[in-house]
Amino acid sequence: MAAKLRKGDKVVVLAGKDKGKSGTISSVDPKAGKAVVDGVNVAIRHVRQSQTTQGGRTPKAMPIDLSNLAIVDKNGKPTRVGFKIEGDKKVRYAKTTGDVIDA
Repeated sequence: MAAKLRKGDKVVVLAGKDKGKSGTISSVDPKAGKAVVDGVNVAIRHVRQSQTTQGGRTPKAMPIDLSNLAIVDKNGKPTRVGFKIEGDKKVRYAKTTGDVIDA
């Protein structure tokens, strides 16, 4: 199954406590159906001090379900993703504008 959302995509959150926030995907776990978005779904984690790092409370972006994310098109609006064949390549395109997302 081709991935509709990939690392580096600019996305907006559709549901949950961070609804309306946007960010860039830093990692995707396709098996769990989750992605980590910078600045979204942030939790405080307590880290023990070691010889090299300072301990304390550090914010960490937690995974969010892919169904709660939508890619942002060139107009800055959330859009769904479709697939089409261009030449001999399968490419993603924004359903609202029809623009190819990655050429």
